[in-house]
Amino acid sequence: MLNINSFIAANVTRRPQSMFLADIEANSAELTRAIQGKKVLVIGGAGTIGASYIHALLPFKPAQLVVVDISENGLTELTRDLRSTHGLYVPEDYRTYPLNFADPILQEIFRENNGFDIVANFSAHKHVRSEKDRFSVRALLENNVLKARKFMDLLAETPPNHFFCVSTDKAANPVNVMGASKRIMEDMIMAYSDRLKVTTARFANVAFSSGSLLDGFVNRLMNHQPLSAPNDVKRYFVSPEESGQICMLACILGKNREIFFPKLGQDQMMTFSAIADKFLQTLGYDAKYCATEEEARRFATEMPETSRQYPVYYFTSDTTGEKDYEEFYVPGETINTERFYALGVIESTQPRAHEEVREFLARLDRALQTQSSKEQIVALLRDFLPNFQHIEKGKNLDFKM
Repeated sequence: MLNINSFIAANVTRRPQSMFLADIEANSAELTRAIQGKKVLVIGGAGTIGASYIHALLPFKPAQLVVVDISENGLTELTRDLRSTHGLYVPEDYRTYPLNFADPILQEIFRENNGFDIVANFSAHKHVRSEKDRFSVRALLENNVLKARKFMDLLAETPPNHFFCVSTDKAANPVNVMGASKRIMEDMIMAYSDRLKVTTARFANVAFSSGSLLDGFVNRLMNHQPLSAPNDVKRYFVSPEESGQICMLACILGKNREIFFPKLGQDQMMTFSAIADKFLQTLGYDAKYCATEEEARRFATEMPETSRQYPVYYFTSDTTGEKDYEEFYVPGETINTERFYALGVIESTQPRAHEEVREFLARLDRALQTQSSKEQIVALLRDFLPNFQHIEKGKNLDFKM
């Protein structure tokens, strides 16, 4: 059986252990003071990053852990995973709720609990695949921005000591609506920074995270289906463990208005097709390169069980929203790479005026409610984000295997 974490360490991140261990060890006393005995709320905690954040946090022994996620099955698996991990501390007051984070029930839970000491929000549309038409764009912006704003209003009633909301590297000079939505989310949460401590993090693809292309490789193998991947898109990768740790470090150690990112060099980027080749090689297969999707599907259907060749279809990216490169910060942002071993920090972020953000969100809400076209919504986003370089190619990832 293939151990995914071992494969990631050997072939994707090419790091035998987490790049953030030194920062965790160096700051263990501060982490303990901030977390031990505290009340913690995690939104979107059943996803890969949220669950990894919980794993990173629990060794510091919070007194209470409340996890909210729209996936009831995901919460069930999270609980099984936590209860099945040897030596992992789980507080006696541990509760899960299958809710949307804008649900009135969550407001009741929050108020009855008299707030929380630590709050982290991982609820987001995070795939470029989410951008198709005005309906998908509306769902993405409502979740990533408008519902998140309602949640910020709730937090402001009883501010936590630490609030973290995950961002993405795609928020730096965004080229897709998902990235633009997270950049707006950054501005939106920073507008609340006069009422509570706010931090976020931009980081790379999480290798084999739930729903990712790499995670899809596992499902394709299980279903005897071909692998498909772009051969020209290079990306940075962190392991699932590292994704939770960077969020925990940013949440607890970050100062108000700071944005964290991993210190990764360009030589650490990889293409998805190269990872697919390594994945098959590790399983004892040779890649059978196919010229079309149909050829790959046919080969997968006809190949005998004993075949040591496995069909792959690699292509040049031609869909809306794909960025040729990744970046964690943009010119004009104040960068500190000395405070931590493996973390860079964007410091002294100057928030937009709360009124400016509020007025834009009102315009956005009206546009989404009045059946604006995707083009009109993109134009509205560009008014707020002048560096939003959206290029419509008329094709999205739902066209691909």
